Amino acid sequence: MFFKNLQIYRIPAPWPISAAQLEAFLAPQAFAKCSSLELQSKGWLSPRDNGMLVHTVNRQMMILLGMEKKLLPASVINQVTKERSAEVEDQQGYALGRKQLKDLKEQVTDELLPRAFSIQRSTWVWIDPVNGWLVIDSGSTSTAEDVLKLLLASVDSFQISSLRTVHSPLSSMTSWLAADEAPRGFTVDQDTELRATGEGKATVRYIRHTLEADDTRRHIASGKQCTRLAMTWADHVSFVLTESLMIKRIAPLDVLKEGDDPSSKNDAERFDADVMLMTAELNKMLTDLVVALGGEPPVSA
Repeated sequence: MFFKNLQIYRIPAPWPISAAQLEAFLAPQAFAKCSSLELQSKGWLSPRDNGMLVHTVNRQMMILLGMEKKLLPASVINQVTKERSAEVEDQQGYALGRKQLKDLKEQVTDELLPRAFSIQRSTWVWIDPVNGWLVIDSGSTSTAEDVLKLLLASVDSFQISSLRTVHSPLSSMTSWLAADEAPRGFTVDQDTELRATGEGKATVRYIRHTLEADDTRRHIASGKQCTRLAMTWADHVSFVLTESLMIKRIAPLDVLKEGDDPSSKNDAERFDADVMLMTAELNKMLTDLVVALGGEPPVSA
């Protein structure tokens, strides 16, 4: 396994919560499927389907958020409510009032819920208690918020903050393109987005296109800033950095897979090997990226 998107947060390092303590915190919020009258359900799943909610590899913790949502479109509810309302009006000879319509709509919803289709999805979370990272594998801020809300509800006195750097990704990526020079340990790839700050927000996107220094400098001189930039770290991992410090489209490169023989491992060994490799590489990559962005600001007293 390898995360595809990174939403990055900071926790105290060393983190004072052990895997056993985290397991006990998460247990009351374990995932359960939606009841017949619930539209959605959220809770913690077992990462390895063994009943344990925290899987630890080389002191790195992996947890998994499960979510189930029933598909019951408002248009369907409204249509059935309209039909039922017409039937009642024919029977009693007058239109339903606002409160009666509201009660009827709730009744229709309760009747349709047990027959609604449901979808399930899961979101991986990596907790590094040694270096103070908490990383959510999602490109959606709303999904990350779901994870954080449940963590805050599950873990007593949970301390977490978004990753902050001295220089913003926006200004740094723009400077790297203007200078035609990537930060130490990184290379710039062929995808980028430059957007104007003016009212029109004119945008130029390069997709699998060689970035000519003169072209990008001309766009920057006209007032555009770099909002997304494809990069490669240490010839090991490619990714796209965004202006909000979210990392997307992560892909481990072939050099990481050299010497790995999947046939020599069972599923459990392969999973643990993947987690060990991923967390080690991402820890080094994130550390280098923070340095490239000027480091983290000092904690105010």
